[in-house]
Amino acid sequence: MKYLLHIDTSSDVGTVAISGDGITVSSLNTQETRNHAGAINNMIAELVAAAGISLPQLSAITVCAGPGSYTGLRIGLATAKGLCYALDKPLLLDNRLTLLAYQAYRQHHGCSHYVSLLLAREKEYFIAGYDPDFNETIHPQHISEDQVANLLEKNGSTYIITDAQEKLTRGLHIINNLQIGGNTKIDLDSWSFYSFEKYNCNHFVNLMESEPFYLKQVYTHK
Repeated sequence: MKYLLHIDTSSDVGTVAISGDGITVSSLNTQETRNHAGAINNMIAELVAAAGISLPQLSAITVCAGPGSYTGLRIGLATAKGLCYALDKPLLLDNRLTLLAYQAYRQHHGCSHYVSLLLAREKEYFIAGYDPDFNETIHPQHISEDQVANLLEKNGSTYIITDAQEKLTRGLHIINNLQIGGNTKIDLDSWSFYSFEKYNCNHFVNLMESEPFYLKQVYTHK
């Protein structure tokens, strides 16, 4: 059995999970919003115990590396790197946009395009797109509001998963064959399967060089 530890601190609620051979075994969500640093290691210890395994039995660690909360992404990746160094395990990095599009791809068959679109800030978005074979058609990127319609104007039907459902329903009504879904919570069963496929293909990252998927400039204020 190949066990993977999944870590997601990209949003307000942190999640850790363990999968075995691509199937979710157990999971935990933090109840302390935005207290990832204080909760993540205790959650992992509790999760591993509940799964009946030890940390050395893990085959790899996978992280949802963004886009998302700057601080949350740093905490999640730092935790994963520390475990990888200590346990001598490989690291997988998954993009939240890809994971959301992938679960739409698994759950809504028959579409020509699968797109994830998340709010970045006012009139700005993160976007990624994939074809019916889940080949990348829109590279994960940060765009402005006026670019959205052009990127979505494709032939065939498009399923878009987004946290701006109401706004897009009003603004993109002229685009034909557009289905809009509003559940932007990562589906652990889809993530488990996706990461196991990457593990089998040895899609590991360099521990020293790996960074979160910020996708946009980090703004600071004096």
